[in-house]
Amino acid sequence: MRITVSRKAHFNAAHRLHNPELSLDENQETFGKCNNEYYHGHNYDLIVHVTGEVDPKTGYLIDMKVLRDHIKNEVEDYLDHKNLNIQVPEFSTLNPTAEHIAYVIWNRLTAVLPKELELKVTLYETPRNYVEYSGL
Repeated sequence: MRITVSRKAHFNAAHRLHNPELSLDENQETFGKCNNEYYHGHNYDLIVHVTGEVDPKTGYLIDMKVLRDHIKNEVEDYLDHKNLNIQVPEFSTLNPTAEHIAYVIWNRLTAVLPKELELKVTLYETPRNYVEYSGL
């Protein structure tokens, strides 16, 4: 039986959207308030979706306690209450847009989840703005 299980998580982080290859005016025009030189923050909501075959011995796709621990270790502890631009190494080369944050989360979780499981992350930057990434 193929199924998807999901778990919600939350973290708060600050960032500044800025491309050093653009002028200050171009950055301001492109990113608006999100280009604030003093940064700004979001209360991110995350849904981690894992898809695969249910283990006939346990009835689990993945033990939800294990999934919870991976999310805590790889996402919440790593990103919560951080300035993404300054404190998270991936964003020294990536602009910390919601798209790139979802990509970083997906990569960190993929590295610790069993290879046979498919992963999709849904990241809400605001209640109305969200991105999804599944490695495709």
